[in-house]
Amino acid sequence: MQYASSASHMPVGSADLRLRAVALVRNTIRALGFLAPAVDLGIRLLVASVFFKSGLTKIANWDSTVGLFTNEYAVPLLSPEVAALLGTGVELFFPVLLVLGLGARFSAFVLFVFNIVAVISYPDLGEVGLRDHQTWGLLLLITLLHGPGKLSLDHLIGRRLFTQ
Repeated sequence: MQYASSASHMPVGSADLRLRAVALVRNTIRALGFLAPAVDLGIRLLVASVFFKSGLTKIANWDSTVGLFTNEYAVPLLSPEVAALLGTGVELFFPVLLVLGLGARFSAFVLFVFNIVAVISYPDLGEVGLRDHQTWGLLLLITLLHGPGKLSLDHLIGRRLFTQ
């Protein structure tokens, strides 16, 4: 039997197969790394759209929104009017920052906390609603812990500030 080298004691065909497998794994990892910025942006777009649409719904019928905060949502320490205003403001402002990737980690944190408050404040959420909020929370944690990725203003600003 022919060997690749005396040190490895591996047949030549096995060494060739091993090199091909390593090259395949390396190329796959490189391709996945190339896709990561688009996935990061997609995550930010998906979760931001959920919160932003909710904010648009609230401003579409303000009396109904205040009524929900008065009768349905049990937000502690705030009057229904203030809670409605703050909640709507969070849902309209921070998703925009999240999509732009500007202060993205802070925006993800604010929306993550807001998401928790929403779950606590609405006892009739149900199993499906709770699962949705868990998914949004997980997506926000990805941005919070991983950062917004290369397709963000944070990345662009960071490159400008730290490469000069």
